[in-house]
Order: sequence, then C-alpha cells, then structure tokens
Amino acid sequence: MSEQPSVPVDADRLVPSDAHVLGDPDAPVTIVEFGDLECPYCRDAAPVLRDVVASSGGRVRLVFRHFPLFEVHPHALTAALAVEAAGAAGKFWEMHESLFEQQDRLDDDGLAERARELGIPAAEVVGDQVQQHADAVRRDYADALALGVQGTPTLFVNGERYRGRVTREGLEAAVSAAAAR
Repeated sequence: MSEQPSVPVDADRLVPSDAHVLGDPDAPVTIVEFGDLECPYCRDAAPVLRDVVASSGGRVRLVFRHFPLFEVHPHALTAALAVEAAGAAGKFWEMHESLFEQQDRLDDDGLAERARELGIPAAEVVGDQVQQHADAVRRDYADALALGVQGTPTLFVNGERYRGRVTREGLEAAVSAAAAR
C-alpha cells in the first residue's frame, strides 16, 4: 500500500506563541520537531538540526515541541518538564543540549545536576514545582496526536511533514523546497 502525500499543516497550528525557537524568530523557513528527550534518534538528530539552523544565514529556525514516549522511555516526561522549567529560566536550549549529552542520566538526580551546571536551582526542575509546566507539555503532546505523530523525531518543514532519516542533506533539500514555495 502506498503512502498518501501529506497535506501541509497551518503554521499557526504548529508554532504556539510561547514556542522555544532556535535561530532567527523571523526566519522564513520553520522546522518544527516533535521530540522526546530520552529518544536516541532525537539525540542523533539534534546536532544535525542545530547545524542546519546555524549554517542557514538566518533563513531557518527550529521549534522544539514535546512528544514524550512515556510508555517506552520512563524519564521522557520528567525530562520534558525539566527542560520547560529551564526554559522559564531562559535556558531551554542549553538544558535541551545538556539532556541529550547526558541522556543516560535523566532521573531526578541527573536532571538536578544538569540544572545546577546551568545555574538553575535544582528544585526548579524536579519535584512538585515542575508541574506548573505540565500544561505546555500536554498541549504539545495533544497537538502531535492530532497531527498523526506516532514516533520521534517527527519534523515539519514549513508545515510539510519531513520523511526519512534526519540528515543534513535531506533537511537542506527540504528547506530549499520550502523556501522556493
């Protein structure tokens, strides 16, 4: 059975007003990643995505949204809450990168250690206080389900679903196609 071509998704539906953006917020091309901080494939895609943004000359921005696969990854949800808490302290992308670098330490002790390394009090990223960020994670998760997301990383480039392995060449081709539209 062949796969049906994807229908572009409205960018407003993909990028909430409080989105975590890497790159120029006004870039003409937006890559939205629905990811899981405990997913090894997301960890492998992260440097590729950062490199595409960094080398784009301001043409590309990355938006990270949460799709914690909590049934498979026992620490994905607490990691999502912790990175949101770090975002409230202005350190979302630093914590994002740190969690991928230390993906084998996503328990509360590991999250607290990563926070301290970034100058964030540990109590802000673990425990009851972190629950104040649950609505953002729930919203991302619900939006992902509504879009048919089933695994991570799932990417959209200017609303078009990206298919295949996340490679620099593949993403650059998708970005070029999106810029031409």
